[in-house]
Amino acid sequence: MRIAFVHYHLWPGGVSSVLYRQAGLLMDSDEVLIIAGENGAAGDGAARGGIPVVVVEALGYDRFRPAAGEAPEEAAGNLARNLLKAMKDHWGCPADVVHVHNPLIRKNAALLPALNILNRQGIRLLLQNHDLAEDFRPDVYYPGEYPENCHYAVINSRDYSFLHRAGLKPEGLHLIPNEVSALSTASASTIKPPERKRYLYPVRAIRRKNIGEALLLSLFIPQGKTMAITLPPTTQKDETIYRRWIAAAEELKLPVEFEIGAAAGAAPLAEIMAGAVCVITTSVKEGFGFSFLEPWLADRAVIGRRIDYVCRDFEEEGVRFESLYSDINIPMAYLSLPLVKHKMEHTLIAVYEAFGLEAPAHLVKTMEDALLSQNTVDFGCLDEDLQENIIRTLRSNKVVYQDMGDSNPFLMKLGDLSRDEALIKTNKEKIRQAYGKDRIRALLRETYRSVTGAPVTQRLSKSILLELYLDPRKIFMVGVGRD
Repeated sequence: MRIAFVHYHLWPGGVSSVLYRQAGLLMDSDEVLIIAGENGAAGDGAARGGIPVVVVEALGYDRFRPAAGEAPEEAAGNLARNLLKAMKDHWGCPADVVHVHNPLIRKNAALLPALNILNRQGIRLLLQNHDLAEDFRPDVYYPGEYPENCHYAVINSRDYSFLHRAGLKPEGLHLIPNEVSALSTASASTIKPPERKRYLYPVRAIRRKNIGEALLLSLFIPQGKTMAITLPPTTQKDETIYRRWIAAAEELKLPVEFEIGAAAGAAPLAEIMAGAVCVITTSVKEGFGFSFLEPWLADRAVIGRRIDYVCRDFEEEGVRFESLYSDINIPMAYLSLPLVKHKMEHTLIAVYEAFGLEAPAHLVKTMEDALLSQNTVDFGCLDEDLQENIIRTLRSNKVVYQDMGDSNPFLMKLGDLSRDEALIKTNKEKIRQAYGKDRIRALLRETYRSVTGAPVTQRLSKSILLELYLDPRKIFMVGVGRD
């Protein structure tokens, strides 16, 4: 079978790594081709098992391409022709399946119209979504209709449920989790526990990764240890906030290291992982959740913020999480309730306006009632201004520090982590069974057989998707996409 994988770019990490892994799984039995708008550092075919890559510049992010003066219809037609040409130049014919990654995230305004063109021409499409713009990301929302009568895929069961409820049929909707591979751990066995000094956050520090919460946790780790963040963000909007956190950490003398995986001469991640006490995550939003699984394969436990819809999938496969928290309760005495209420209401209303909608009054009231019914607010729900104020108060006031520890006992236990070899072994086995190469390869092949089988008739209701994702009780201000 001929499979063409399509994505905006092949930069290292994220969706690009997933795409490469999928293509690599199929190399032994299928003909694969990757079509991308930019090759990037991750696009070395020789280093990636010789997977063929074709660059179609018109597929790249809009912000990185000079304006060509094309009308939208013309841009879509040109992109559709270029995608088809890439396949015909490589095989002499179109692919049996065109597997497109994250097409509903509008990074290139011409992509979805181009896919509609290919769809009408009979090209079999599989649109795999790692993120949905409806999930509080109006900055990447596509205003037109999504492609109809083609197959869709998602990477977690929550998204499967929502897309099904929004109109997709089981025969045309597929759950394809990501393959999880182990880092090389050769160096890990040579590192003695006393040398493990870092609470490692192996992440690119974008806004939804909730970097302020990592700084808060740094106040509760043992003296002599550090909170270590591996990579900087790549966009200006995230960079501005990131630099703010660096400045705050320096001013407050917090035990936090930044960019330990990006500095000149930085060690490989496997080596960095070997010097870690454990791996933390404070992210408020994930598509799949590699950060909850990969550390176990490197013999490191995961601690930090639980994301229910992600962790539930893993727990159903037998993975156990014993050091995660659902929230960090900030007593309302340390916050201005009117200010928090105003900020959260403003965020909800602004999100709806960005989607071209008016926030229903009952949703605003639902959020307000949820806020007023509690004596605390989750730290992760706050914006950066409020988060920084809390961190400053904790740093300067021992009474507040103790009160926070009493309200959130797990904070005081961050230094008491004991290595549970049995749990690490069990989780490694469960992860390899559920997310190993054989399981994911079989899922991909089963999905492609469905895509090339009987045609499917279905369409997504965008209004239902918005209703499902825009839950006012699930607002994390650091997780809201913004221009």
